[in-house]
This record gives sequence, C-alpha cells and structure tokens, in this order.
Amino acid sequence: MPNIASVLKSEISRIARKEGRSETESLRKAVSSQRSDIAALKRRLQELEKTLKALTRAVSGARPARTAPSGAAEDQADAGGLRFRAKGMAANRKRLGLSAEDFGRLVGATAQSVYSWESGKSRPRAGSLAAIAALRGIGKREVAKRLEALQR
Repeated sequence: MPNIASVLKSEISRIARKEGRSETESLRKAVSSQRSDIAALKRRLQELEKTLKALTRAVSGARPARTAPSGAAEDQADAGGLRFRAKGMAANRKRLGLSAEDFGRLVGATAQSVYSWESGKSRPRAGSLAAIAALRGIGKREVAKRLEALQR
C-alpha cells in the first residue's frame, strides 16, 4: 500500500501542473496576439515612412541625401528626423567649394557656428539642420545662384 504522503504529493504536483498550464495558455495567446499586432504596426510604419520619403522628394525636388550607417553619437536622429554628422557637413562644404562664411550665409548662421559644428563642439538647431540638409543634394551652380540672391 502506497504511503499517504507520496500519494498526496503526487496529487498536488498533478494539480499544480494542470493549473500552471491553464494560466500559461492564456498568456501564450496574449503574447501571440501582441506579436501579430507588432508585426502589423511595423509594416504600417514602413509604408508611412516610404510615403513620407516620396512626398519629401516631390516637395523638395532634390535628390535624397545619402545616409551613412548609424551607430556613432553624431548620427543620432533629431526631432525632424534629420541626422547630423560633423564630418559629412565639412565634406559637403568642401565639395561645394564654400568658405565657412558663405556656408553660414546659406544656412542662416555665422562662420564661427559653422566651424563649431564641423569640429563637433556644438550641434545645429532644427532650423539650421534643415537648411544644411537642403544643401546636400545641390551642386555648385545652384549654390552660386543662392549666394548671389542673398547678396542682393
């Protein structure tokens, strides 16, 4: 004859497993539902980003700016979704053949601000960041036209 303690122990274990299964089953269903919701939200986000990118291109009429792989502290997204890299701005300024003063005139800042941005000592504000991004996709001729218009 089995010991009453072992029978009681096995019965308690069986009931505990049964209760545990019923509790975890509802959690599994909830997790599955949440995963499918997350996947749907990710798809919707991608569609919206694609639409936004197309609209931005259509409005600006310029080529989209090339983006570097993120990971550096300088690549953090700003509130407007524009990223800023000091090296990238310096390279763009040199590509356009502009002095810091001329570049500052185009973006609405001083030459000292441009130097501070390029050296990484400071970051441009949102308005200047948008102006810097607008200069990424244009050429030297367009820059010359804009500078001439500003000097009038």
